[in-house]
Amino acid sequence: MENEAPDRRKRDYSLRRSIYDYGMGIIILGIGVALLAGPRLGLSVDLDNTLRYFLAGLFLLYGGFRIYRGYNKNYFN
Repeated sequence: MENEAPDRRKRDYSLRRSIYDYGMGIIILGIGVALLAGPRLGLSVDLDNTLRYFLAGLFLLYGGFRIYRGYNKNYFN
């Protein structure tokens, strides 16, 4: 019985963190797509094109990393 509680807490924590990482990854990816395709969608983005592409790339990479981390669930190493 004593060993069951810490394992369950770790499993629950891992599940919460993965859901959080999936959600944040989707939000960050959405921001990257909005920056990248903003002028085509009619959104006014007041940034230089080079800076806009750079920020969009960073958002896409970090959003992808957050989704990967949520999929991998390697929180205790």
